[in-house]
Amino acid sequence: MTHETFISYKYSDAVDVRDRIYENMGEYAKYYRGENGFSPNKSDDSDDVIWNYLKDMIWGTSVTIVVLSPEMLNSSWIEDEISYSLKKISRDGTQSKRNGVVAVIKKVNGSYNWFKHTINHPDGHTSNGYYEDKVFKIIRENRRNQNPPVYICDRCRTIDGLNGSYIAYVEEDEFIRNMDKYIENAYQKSLNDCSGYIVKPTV
Repeated sequence: MTHETFISYKYSDAVDVRDRIYENMGEYAKYYRGENGFSPNKSDDSDDVIWNYLKDMIWGTSVTIVVLSPEMLNSSWIEDEISYSLKKISRDGTQSKRNGVVAVIKKVNGSYNWFKHTINHPDGHTSNGYYEDKVFKIIRENRRNQNPPVYICDRCRTIDGLNGSYIAYVEEDEFIRNMDKYIENAYQKSLNDCSGYIVKPTV
């Protein structure tokens, strides 16, 4: 996991998940460019100062980890952070590449049911469904966007949970257990200008 990373999250709702991810990076924490428990408090700064601070952290990273939490839609910054991560930005004569993005579902009261549910298909298959009204439109617009789409079942047109979307959903516990796997997967999707996906950096 040598890719430089940034975590986008709603502080009051998901700082515990941010800390858990950071603490489990181990030696790879040196590649982390986002906030941690030692970061300066910017809450009294102007929006322009805060946004420039966030852009400076995202710049140069290759993977953005977005924490999905029940109150994330109340964040002033997550949507902009994702959009910035998905854009190719020119800065000081250098153009950045689009980041890979992975979305980590927060565990709430021992469950992921606040966001995740099971879909029973007529052909007998089951798949994961999500209450996507709880996330920003920019996340929804970068879901199920594999190009061309690959279905694991042609009858019910079920997509692969990891590779069928540019922004994959991963449960918090699973992400912590296999962090290298999911960060590497997000990074691989970003290669070759995200050629396997139709990426929408703005909505």
